[in-house]
Amino acid sequence: MKIAMTVWGNRVSPVFDSAQTIVLAEIKDRAVTWEQREFIAGQIPTRLARMLVDKGIDTLICGAISEQPARIIEGAGITLISFVSGNAAKVLGACATGTLNDEFKMPGCRHTIGLQHSEDR
Repeated sequence: MKIAMTVWGNRVSPVFDSAQTIVLAEIKDRAVTWEQREFIAGQIPTRLARMLVDKGIDTLICGAISEQPARIIEGAGITLISFVSGNAAKVLGACATGTLNDEFKMPGCRHTIGLQHSEDR
């Protein structure tokens, strides 16, 4: 599985819409086997979605995300796990081991960590 996660320093970026960096990673056998960071500032959501699809990304993990970018990401066939917060390495590790849960939910957020449907935002 290949995933992407918006980051700010060593944490999940709190707002997708203003994220400037994304971590791309591959997970095999419950471990992160490859990881790299890319600068994405100024990318419009459709261009970012196309870049993720071209790189074979299955899932995008991010913090808060506006409705339109969320629909674009999901419309590109990418699973969206939004409203996530915390240390990026821990989130990535939890994703690899299948333990990404509400422990990583944004403070004060009513959403559960997992698949978020557009009408739930």
